[in-house]
Amino acid sequence: MTGMMAHSFMSRWSGALSMCAIIAIVRPAHADPRAVVELFTSQGCSSCPPADKVLGELANDPSVVALSLPIDYWDYLGWKDTLADSRFTARQKAYSQVRGDREVYTPQVVVNGSMHVIGSDLPGIENAIHVTSKSDGVMSVPVSMTQAGTQITVSVAAAAKALAARHGEVWICSVAKAVPISIGRGENRGRQVTYHNVVRGLLKVGDWNGAPASWTVPLENISRDGVDAAVVFLQDGNRDRPGVMLGAAFVPLH
Repeated sequence: MTGMMAHSFMSRWSGALSMCAIIAIVRPAHADPRAVVELFTSQGCSSCPPADKVLGELANDPSVVALSLPIDYWDYLGWKDTLADSRFTARQKAYSQVRGDREVYTPQVVVNGSMHVIGSDLPGIENAIHVTSKSDGVMSVPVSMTQAGTQITVSVAAAAKALAARHGEVWICSVAKAVPISIGRGENRGRQVTYHNVVRGLLKVGDWNGAPASWTVPLENISRDGVDAAVVFLQDGNRDRPGVMLGAAFVPLH
């Protein structure tokens, strides 16, 4: 690859036993992560496996919400990405349009909704986390997510006075924490790559206007085969013009 290509279930119980079971599986999310790191990757990109590995390292850091978003625009190279979603391609392009640089490539990391870095450049990613942390509002709004029985509750705190005029959207990502893929053709032919924190679905929960708010989402709305975690994020702007990440949380589902 060239530099530019350096690329919604649980059974219902009754009586006291049911209540005990429900209480037992309430899980608080990790508190106050410092960054959301989104990796745009592709199984058809020979430059991507090192970035997929770096994303796996970041996924082990509880202070980072690390996500893989496989894109579909390299499918013509001889191998159709089995995890790709056109919505991820649209998201990557929307980021570039907001930045105004038209930089769309793989492996590309977008840090806290603003800076982009080559996905295999771990020091560059850490630097982008540091730089973006100084921007107004970035990862400053407490977000929490809990699972109780067959429902997930998302809560977003009030904005600080300086952010009172902000408007954003709250989204839940269905996540598969580890997905090994054997690639049969294309530039990565014969390789087995493990993809970490792969987004398998996106669901808009609601709009946020700076006031505290909460939403309850049926687990079935985000559950699908292989999904074993969820991420909620609050982002300034909207789907078509995504802005900086204002807060996020990660929770396992099993």
